[in-house]
Amino acid sequence: QVQLVESGGGLVQAGGSLRLSCAASGRTFSRYTMGWVRQAPGKEREFVAAISWSDGSTDYAHSVKGRFTISRDNTKNTVYLQMNSLKPEDTAVYYCAATSYRGRIATTPDLYNYWGQGTQVTVSS
Repeated sequence: QVQLVESGGGLVQAGGSLRLSCAASGRTFSRYTMGWVRQAPGKEREFVAAISWSDGSTDYAHSVKGRFTISRDNTKNTVYLQMNSLKPEDTAVYYCAATSYRGRIATTPDLYNYWGQGTQVTVSS
């Protein structure tokens, strides 16, 4: 079992930056692929980024590629999402998620087993 706690959300102007953090409990953090998923009001959950448990490879949604960077520190049981050049359309609740899926990097929210409580990111124009 993995418990996830996000932090770092807030209000930022368009063009600004935020870094989200997700602290995980448990001894087996390094064996989970970690991801970030967001949900805007009235919209479905949207995959944002993921980082593999095995080789640290990453994948991003097209809408954030080149602006967001996901990373992990297995010594601290923490995954990060650095968000630069933020746009109003990035406004959403951002969820950290973990999966034991062993296929290709999970880019489908339904593949994630564990979820944090979410952190609000609001980008003003």
